[in-house]
Amino acid sequence: MVRARKKFQRGVALFNAHKFFEAHEVWEELWLRETEAEKIFLQGLIQVAVAFHHYSRGNWRGAKSLVVAGIVKLGGFPRNHHEIALIKFLAGVKSWAQMLSAGRDPGLQKLPRILLVSPTTRKKDSGGKSLRRKRSRAKR
Repeated sequence: MVRARKKFQRGVALFNAHKFFEAHEVWEELWLRETEAEKIFLQGLIQVAVAFHHYSRGNWRGAKSLVVAGIVKLGGFPRNHHEIALIKFLAGVKSWAQMLSAGRDPGLQKLPRILLVSPTTRKKDSGGKSLRRKRSRAKR
Protein backbone atom coordinates (compact mmCIF):
# COMPACT_ATOMS: atom_id res chain seq x y z
CA MET A 1 0.00 0.00 0.00
CA VAL A 2 2.75 2.48 0.97
CA ARG A 3 4.83 1.45 -2.01
CA ALA A 4 1.88 2.00 -4.36
CA ARG A 5 1.19 5.41 -2.82
CA LYS A 6 4.82 6.48 -3.32
CA LYS A 7 4.72 5.23 -6.90
CA PHE A 8 1.48 7.14 -7.50
CA GLN A 9 3.05 10.32 -6.10
CA ARG A 10 6.11 9.74 -8.30
CA GLY A 11 3.75 9.76 -11.29
CA VAL A 12 2.29 13.06 -10.04
CA ALA A 13 5.79 14.58 -9.75
CA LEU A 14 6.66 13.41 -13.28
CA PHE A 15 3.38 14.81 -14.62
CA ASN A 16 4.00 18.19 -12.96
CA ALA A 17 7.51 18.23 -14.45
CA HIS A 18 5.90 17.83 -17.91
CA LYS A 19 7.30 14.30 -18.22
CA PHE A 20 3.93 13.02 -19.34
CA PHE A 21 5.03 9.81 -21.02
CA GLU A 22 7.02 8.81 -17.94
CA ALA A 23 4.06 9.61 -15.65
CA HIS A 24 1.87 7.44 -17.86
CA GLU A 25 4.34 4.55 -17.54
CA VAL A 26 4.40 4.77 -13.72
CA TRP A 27 0.61 4.96 -13.43
CA GLU A 28 0.18 2.11 -15.91
CA GLU A 29 2.19 -0.18 -13.60
CA LEU A 30 -0.28 0.63 -10.82
CA TRP A 31 -3.25 0.24 -13.17
CA LEU A 32 -2.31 -3.37 -13.86
CA ARG A 33 -2.82 -4.32 -10.18
CA GLU A 34 -5.83 -2.19 -9.20
CA THR A 35 -9.50 -2.92 -8.70
CA GLU A 36 -11.90 -1.97 -11.50
CA ALA A 37 -12.99 1.36 -9.96
CA GLU A 38 -9.41 2.47 -9.37
CA LYS A 39 -8.46 1.32 -12.87
CA ILE A 40 -10.96 3.83 -14.26
CA PHE A 41 -9.42 6.63 -12.18
CA LEU A 42 -5.88 5.74 -13.23
CA GLN A 43 -6.97 5.35 -16.84
CA GLY A 44 -8.38 8.89 -16.73
CA LEU A 45 -5.07 10.26 -15.43
CA ILE A 46 -3.14 8.23 -17.99
CA GLN A 47 -5.32 9.54 -20.82
CA VAL A 48 -4.76 13.15 -19.73
CA ALA A 49 -1.01 12.54 -19.44
CA VAL A 50 -0.84 10.95 -22.88
CA ALA A 51 -3.00 13.77 -24.31
CA PHE A 52 -0.47 16.32 -23.01
CA HIS A 53 2.36 14.18 -24.39
CA HIS A 54 0.71 14.20 -27.83
CA TYR A 55 0.18 17.96 -27.60
CA SER A 56 3.83 18.57 -26.67
CA ARG A 57 4.84 16.63 -29.80
CA GLY A 58 2.48 18.59 -32.08
CA ASN A 59 -0.29 15.99 -32.34
CA TRP A 60 -3.32 18.14 -31.49
CA ARG A 61 -5.86 15.65 -32.84
CA GLY A 62 -4.58 12.87 -30.60
CA ALA A 63 -4.47 15.28 -27.67
CA LYS A 64 -8.10 16.36 -28.17
CA SER A 65 -9.59 12.86 -28.21
CA LEU A 66 -7.59 11.58 -25.24
CA VAL A 67 -8.13 14.64 -23.05
CA VAL A 68 -11.90 14.39 -23.50
CA ALA A 69 -11.85 10.68 -22.61
CA GLY A 70 -9.74 11.43 -19.53
CA ILE A 71 -12.09 14.20 -18.38
CA VAL A 72 -15.08 11.86 -18.67
CA LYS A 73 -13.40 9.13 -16.62
CA LEU A 74 -12.12 11.47 -13.90
CA GLY A 75 -15.42 13.32 -13.64
CA GLY A 76 -17.03 10.45 -11.77
CA PHE A 77 -14.67 10.63 -8.79
CA PRO A 78 -14.84 12.70 -5.59
CA ARG A 79 -13.43 16.23 -5.51
CA ASN A 80 -10.32 15.00 -3.67
CA HIS A 81 -9.36 11.50 -4.75
CA HIS A 82 -6.00 9.85 -4.04
CA GLU A 83 -5.02 13.10 -2.35
CA ILE A 84 -5.44 15.01 -5.62
CA ALA A 85 -7.43 18.25 -5.65
CA LEU A 86 -9.37 16.67 -8.50
CA ILE A 87 -12.01 19.38 -8.94
CA LYS A 88 -9.28 22.02 -9.48
CA PHE A 89 -7.29 19.75 -11.75
CA LEU A 90 -10.34 18.95 -13.89
CA ALA A 91 -11.24 22.66 -14.14
CA GLY A 92 -7.76 23.37 -15.50
CA VAL A 93 -7.85 20.42 -17.90
CA LYS A 94 -11.30 21.44 -19.19
CA SER A 95 -10.20 25.04 -19.73
CA TRP A 96 -7.11 23.86 -21.59
CA ALA A 97 -9.17 21.42 -23.70
CA GLN A 98 -11.66 24.15 -24.63
CA MET A 99 -8.87 26.36 -25.98
CA LEU A 100 -7.48 23.46 -27.99
CA SER A 101 -10.94 22.56 -29.35
CA ALA A 102 -11.45 26.18 -30.40
CA GLY A 103 -8.29 25.93 -32.50
CA ARG A 104 -6.26 28.14 -30.15
CA ASP A 105 -2.89 26.94 -28.97
CA PRO A 106 -3.17 26.82 -25.17
CA GLY A 107 0.60 26.62 -24.82
CA LEU A 108 2.71 24.42 -22.61
CA GLN A 109 2.68 27.02 -19.84
CA LYS A 110 -1.12 26.62 -19.54
CA LEU A 111 -0.98 22.89 -18.87
CA PRO A 112 -2.58 22.31 -15.46
CA ARG A 113 -0.60 20.84 -12.60
CA ILE A 114 -1.82 18.23 -10.16
CA LEU A 115 -2.16 19.65 -6.66
CA LEU A 116 -2.03 17.26 -3.76
CA VAL A 117 -4.30 17.61 -0.73
CA SER A 118 -2.97 16.29 2.55
CA PRO A 119 -5.32 13.68 4.02
CA THR A 120 -4.84 15.26 7.46
CA THR A 121 -6.15 18.64 6.31
CA ARG A 122 -9.48 17.42 4.94
CA LYS A 123 -12.83 17.04 6.62
CA LYS A 124 -16.29 16.22 5.34
CA ASP A 125 -19.08 18.75 4.94
CA SER A 126 -22.69 17.86 5.72
CA GLY A 127 -23.14 16.48 2.20
CA GLY A 128 -20.20 14.11 2.56
CA LYS A 129 -17.89 16.13 0.30
CA SER A 130 -14.28 16.64 1.29
CA LEU A 131 -13.31 20.12 2.34
CA ARG A 132 -9.91 21.52 3.18
CA ARG A 133 -9.51 22.64 6.75
CA LYS A 134 -7.13 25.51 7.39
CA ARG A 135 -4.34 24.41 9.66
CA SER A 136 -3.46 26.61 12.56
CA ARG A 137 0.02 28.11 12.51
CA ALA A 138 0.08 28.13 16.29
CA LYS A 139 2.21 25.57 18.06
CA ARG A 140 0.29 22.47 19.03
